[in-house]
Amino acid sequence: MEKFTKINGVAAPMPLINIDTDMIIPKLFLKTIKRSGLGKNLFDEMRYDDAGNEVPDFVLNKPAYRNAQIIVAGDNFGCGSSREHAPWALLDFGIRVVISTSFADIFYSNCFKNGILPIILPQEDIDKLMDDAERGANAVLNIDLENQTITGPDGGEVSFEVDAFKKHCLINGLDDIGLTMQKSDAIAAFEAQNATSMPWV
Repeated sequence: MEKFTKINGVAAPMPLINIDTDMIIPKLFLKTIKRSGLGKNLFDEMRYDDAGNEVPDFVLNKPAYRNAQIIVAGDNFGCGSSREHAPWALLDFGIRVVISTSFADIFYSNCFKNGILPIILPQEDIDKLMDDAERGANAVLNIDLENQTITGPDGGEVSFEVDAFKKHCLINGLDDIGLTMQKSDAIAAFEAQNATSMPWV
């Protein structure tokens, strides 16, 4: 998993509330078990019309936001069914941070496991950042995970809270497999001892 320290990127405003996982990545794209290739179908039903053409008014289709790395969202982002494909699609598109007043628990946890930082802030801070995000190509936010700060284009700063263990994992690029591999020497020693004491196993 890619390490996360700082992101300085364009923030896309998505003020809708209750953006669920089926809106993030519709169920017809869940057949794959690969983490790559889902970015083109992120928000598919909002990004494209029935003929497969881009919807010009959708935020991520606008020139200023095509390379957005941050989403400033409405309340209850990632609700609905628990599908890990949702953070996979966000990450494959290039989104590394989602900021909202609240997230569905499973989606929130899946974000950390896939290298995405979900930030929970009070509504007043969301309103400020949403205003920043609506500036198009000038909607650049600096996210500093180590210092737990968000700096807006005018220099205004917002602090955020994050679980210490989840922060440690993001900064060091540790997903569940990475955490297990940190114990590889202990696992190898156990296996060697087990093979000696119980060779019949």
